[in-house]
Amino acid sequence: YALKHLSKDSSSPHFPYYLREGIGVCGWILVSFSFLLVLITFPISIWTCIKVIREYERAVVFRLGRILSKKARGPGLILILPCTDTFVKVDLRTVTCNIPPQEILTKDAVTTQVDGVVYYRIHSAVSAVANITDVHSATFLLAQTTLRNILGTQSLAQLLAGREEIAHSIQAILDSATEQWGIKVARVEIKDVRIPVAMQRAMAAEAEAAREAKAKVVAADGEMNASKALKQASMVLAESPAGLQLRYLQTLTTLAAENNSTIVFPLPINILESLGQKNRGG
Repeated sequence: YALKHLSKDSSSPHFPYYLREGIGVCGWILVSFSFLLVLITFPISIWTCIKVIREYERAVVFRLGRILSKKARGPGLILILPCTDTFVKVDLRTVTCNIPPQEILTKDAVTTQVDGVVYYRIHSAVSAVANITDVHSATFLLAQTTLRNILGTQSLAQLLAGREEIAHSIQAILDSATEQWGIKVARVEIKDVRIPVAMQRAMAAEAEAAREAKAKVVAADGEMNASKALKQASMVLAESPAGLQLRYLQTLTTLAAENNSTIVFPLPINILESLGQKNRGG
């Protein structure tokens, strides 16, 4: 009858919270004895019951094996009852997780080694303690697996050109998977991508060939434009013989400005032809 009466009144707001959470009558008795022990041994017991939680820490308190409240305690002073209460400290500072080089086969069958770094922090101390055994080890292993899975779906060109997009996708997947562990992934960075030496040489040769082909195209375009300009200039000079002489004098001025002792005199081709014909006739 007493147990039924307790279960009916457990929903009342005046009912003790540790009974509302289901520690039972025996638990209530043990907690009462614990309070009594603290009062009897006061002030000596205060040194063992008062705990200091730093600003960057939170304490998850267990009373008779059950989490005392849905929210972690701290920072500051907290009261821990002897014999019935235990607590676990959780660090809320950002943790840096270095992912060692992972050997990955890309989408286009190229073997690469990729390493990275993950920045995360615990935003829910209760979830980090109650939902998983070792939250840091689990996050580290999940980051390795996610990195291999995501990069395995990318080609080498996509991996080299889209590091930021890949890092954002890895961050979103990690953040979603670790939410139930109380983890918030702040940032993911891909540090280095290592490819085989033979592949590096092949890529360098391909890039050099592409640059040479581009240079030849540019040179050919320049020659074509220069020939067009010379054609137009010859047409202009053909219409004005005096312009040809002026051009000749300008060329002599340019040569003299460079302290050159050699002077080139242009000789018309028709004069040479007439001289050749006279020699043959004589």
